[in-house]
Amino acid sequence: MKEINVTIIGSGSTYCPELIDGFLKARDSLKIKRIAFMDIDERKRTIVGNLCIRMLKHEGIDCETVLTDDLDYALQGADFVVTQIRVGKLPARHLDETIPLKYNLIGQETTGIGGFFKAQRTIPVIKNICDRIEAICPDAWLINFTNPSGIITEFVLNNTNVKCIGLCNVPIDMIDDTKEDLGEDIEYTYVGLNHLSWMTSVRVNGEEKIEQLLAEGFTPTVMANIKDDGFSLETLRAIHAIPSSYLQYYYCRNAKLKHLLEGDKSRAQVCMEIEEQLLEMYSDEGLYVKPALLDKRGGHKYSLVAVNLINAIANDINDIQVVNIKNGGTLPFLKPDDVIEVAARIGKDGAKAVPVGEVTNRHIIGLMQVVKEYENYTVKAGRDGDEEAALNALLIHPLVGDWEAAHNCFNEMKEAHKQYLPQYYK
Repeated sequence: MKEINVTIIGSGSTYCPELIDGFLKARDSLKIKRIAFMDIDERKRTIVGNLCIRMLKHEGIDCETVLTDDLDYALQGADFVVTQIRVGKLPARHLDETIPLKYNLIGQETTGIGGFFKAQRTIPVIKNICDRIEAICPDAWLINFTNPSGIITEFVLNNTNVKCIGLCNVPIDMIDDTKEDLGEDIEYTYVGLNHLSWMTSVRVNGEEKIEQLLAEGFTPTVMANIKDDGFSLETLRAIHAIPSSYLQYYYCRNAKLKHLLEGDKSRAQVCMEIEEQLLEMYSDEGLYVKPALLDKRGGHKYSLVAVNLINAIANDINDIQVVNIKNGGTLPFLKPDDVIEVAARIGKDGAKAVPVGEVTNRHIIGLMQVVKEYENYTVKAGRDGDEEAALNALLIHPLVGDWEAAHNCFNEMKEAHKQYLPQYYK
């Protein structure tokens, strides 16, 4: 049994008990010596952290626990650092979701111009975290859940010396839903970027099942934070792959914009209400389990993904998981340093991509190339405060594109988020 020290940055997140629940379920293979709960929000850090500590104690886990707002102290001796931060918290997300609507643009926290600004706010903070990891625990693995996960991982892997793997719960939900539909274990080919991904092959005992699934109109369950507009049979036949639910923002763009324009509340406002309910529940000193309400936040199987990855690295398991890593030579139509979301074998040395084979789907290739260029421009803008790179990113992105809308919305959002954008206001 491997003993590990874990640091959770952003531990005031109401998702945190989900992560602790995952560690409890993995107690036969992972022994936690020290777990540090770090967050700058004292109220949330205290309420959420105390619940997590009660959960550990109730299950008889004897480990050192730390509640702190001191990053350096939290990182002492860390083997794994889990980042789940939201710079500006939910009020900033509300702006990401609502300001774009003035310009007839989709407002969403991970894609389009909303996702762009979440990345801009996050990159300076992640840079500081990585600087401290390099100084204090340089051998630690950074497990990044912070959205937009692919872009943040892209920044870390190409601009720091930190060992990092990016994660999302979308792939495991897609894979498990497909297994459930077929009633059997599967082999699969998974290709994409974070929140822009497809299953292009599904095999049972070597027999290809993708045509059967497409003919049935099969698509995985839509994430709890996305209004489900569905994918038509015609859409599935045209793209010839099973899309992740976030592709509804691309394939059902007008419907998504209509829902957002007509909605009474932003998703951020809904999450604020859920979060306050959760914090009230978490404050109950008699509570020592993860409440069911947490699933409504959209983090289904988040703990399973995180703990599976940590377990595989710590114990050199060499199993296959879908992660965000550098492309290398996996997809020849992208650059080697581009970060992609792909199935990989996970062991003590990290992740090694499983060969995908030749990708011939021009639709997938084209959309991935366009969005990857958007991501590269976004990282440059976030790193350097480069407005030209920022506007190029937005002009490239399929959900933005229009110069006047992009330019005017960019300026308004830059001013609205000014306190979190030091790279633009030097």
